[in-house]
Amino acid sequence: MPIKDESAWQPTCDLKYLRLRAQMLAEIRDFFKQRSVVEVETPLMCQATGTDPQLDSFSSLYHFSPKDRQMFLQTSPEFAMKRLLAAGSGSIFQICKAFRNGEFGRFHNPEFSILEWYRVGFSLPQLMDEVAELLLKVLNVKYKADDIYKVEYIELFERVTGLNPLVFCQQSYQSYAENNAIADAINLCGDDHSMWLDFIFSYKVQPTLADQSIYMVYGYPAIQSSLARINQQNSAVADRFEVFVNGIEIGNGFFELSDAVEQEKRFDKENKQRQGKGLVLVDKDELFLSSLRAGLPDCSGIAIGLDRLLMAVTGSSSVREVIAFPFDRA
Repeated sequence: MPIKDESAWQPTCDLKYLRLRAQMLAEIRDFFKQRSVVEVETPLMCQATGTDPQLDSFSSLYHFSPKDRQMFLQTSPEFAMKRLLAAGSGSIFQICKAFRNGEFGRFHNPEFSILEWYRVGFSLPQLMDEVAELLLKVLNVKYKADDIYKVEYIELFERVTGLNPLVFCQQSYQSYAENNAIADAINLCGDDHSMWLDFIFSYKVQPTLADQSIYMVYGYPAIQSSLARINQQNSAVADRFEVFVNGIEIGNGFFELSDAVEQEKRFDKENKQRQGKGLVLVDKDELFLSSLRAGLPDCSGIAIGLDRLLMAVTGSSSVREVIAFPFDRA
């Protein structure tokens, strides 16, 4: 099909940002080299993908005799990397592309760059400290140690909204939505506690973190545990944290769940949620579950969006400014 805009072949980012990206990647690799964390590569196209109902994968058919095989572009390299951990790899990191269907906007591109790493034997606080060290290395011109704050999710949510995130009273949440200009949440979230928390956090809590600081929000409610373990001291919360730079979420970290039975239950629960929303059911990743049954070592891990991190480095307002060819120019 003919292209009407003759300039559409050009990159959307300033070429100097390509050099800054290369510098950032070199700094990240040096950071892990100094800590003897091994860089790995895992397949981006696999036979299975995650069941998370909030994520939609790209799929493709591989022409395989006697019949075609459906393959998926990974939303993150997590499952394959954990298979390496179970095989005895030790602490590892990966810089790669990841893919999420239907996500395109100021902070999203369907194809994006990700840094993911796992530290064997690390507790979640230890990983949080290492994340802070890495961010200060990459963002040292803009941020210093005094600009990093660690805050508990429950305390932050209650302080901003007045709602207890651990106790779901649908009427209270609806009243809050009506009184705070987010009435759309009533129809979108219904009686889904987790969706309410996501919606309110995104629209009301997260904007309070946009003050030229780095925040690590930890202790998410257990209903948002995802792939994290439940905290041993408080079963109402998960050993999970997220990282925000100037109000933009750039990373999601866990003390990793290693119980194969519990993980399979979570996959089944997510598939039920998908079914309730009219979404396509997703086959569980049996290779990943097998690796958990073989034994995943105690470890903590995190994924960081590198395009968003580069936005923080450059002070950009959109991923278009730091990606050479975003989705609409690919």
